[in-house]
Amino acid sequence: MSRNDRYRCRCGFRSLTTAAVIAAWVTAASALDVPFATLTVSYETAPRERVWDGTVEAVKQATVSAQTSGRVAEIFYDVDDFVEAGAPIMRFTDTEQRAALDGARAALQEADARAAETESEFARVATMFENGTVARARYDQAQANRNAAAARLESARAGVMNAEEQLEYTVVRAPYAGIVSRRHVAVGELVRPGAPLMSGLSLESVRVIVDVPQSMLDSIREIGRANVYVGERTIAAESLTFFPVADPATNTFRVRASLPAGHVTLYPGTFVKIGFVVGETERLLLPASALVQRSELTAVYVVGDEAVTLRQVRVGRRYGDRIEVLAGLGAGEAVALDPVAAGVYLQERR
Repeated sequence: MSRNDRYRCRCGFRSLTTAAVIAAWVTAASALDVPFATLTVSYETAPRERVWDGTVEAVKQATVSAQTSGRVAEIFYDVDDFVEAGAPIMRFTDTEQRAALDGARAALQEADARAAETESEFARVATMFENGTVARARYDQAQANRNAAAARLESARAGVMNAEEQLEYTVVRAPYAGIVSRRHVAVGELVRPGAPLMSGLSLESVRVIVDVPQSMLDSIREIGRANVYVGERTIAAESLTFFPVADPATNTFRVRASLPAGHVTLYPGTFVKIGFVVGETERLLLPASALVQRSELTAVYVVGDEAVTLRQVRVGRRYGDRIEVLAGLGAGEAVALDPVAAGVYLQERR
């Protein structure tokens, strides 16, 4: 395959297995016999990316609101506290709700007694009607009384359920495990249904929101791969969601990149770099462990025909455990894989 062919974009990319590449390139000894392993660098086919700034967003974030009225009696958590799913986060005074529940239970007892009475009355009238001792109108009246009492009994049961639910609402619970991001009320405040109480989010699952130009949408959608860069880490996106409508002001499309669960060091609202794969290109890659970092100097030990020298290089983006060399090193040159051993080697020959 020619080098130009390798530059062409394809939807399927060859994976860059570091161990396999190093195994193929490590030489037992270079032109200069040295006691450490070396690697002859050459160009590799690597993904070509377009990088933009994205914003981290929590997948689970919500504001808990009051579902009943009351005065705030206790608040169990505050901002930055971790809350387990279902744990009580706030309690209201419940005098009104308990009184309503007692009234509903009393109404249920009355309805139950009335239903039993009308049922007994209907049974007696039905027997008399069969014997022909009462008129049809009396029978119909007894039946209507029984049905009305049964309906009132069901209504009373529903009233008890509603009162119990209103009492349960006086204890506010967390809908899922997460961290409190904002508290909207204080102890002693009177709240009504719908009033915001506490906001929280889960750091277990996050995603990145980014706006991409209209011209890049088709190639990004076709390949469907992206990487989020956080410092020295690279996080591959699990999936991409494309919003179907462009922003009329900027003519950009919003893309949402879902990340694997467990990246608790990514905080919602922060900026990260996200690179969308748009093709392939040739890059000069080195294992990151072969680089020497001294203050602002980044260098490698180059093994030549006659000597080992420390040469400054300019590096680019990181790809897994390897890093791209932009300048200072050419294809076909050999570098030391163990910079410590190479440094000792140079010291011994001075």
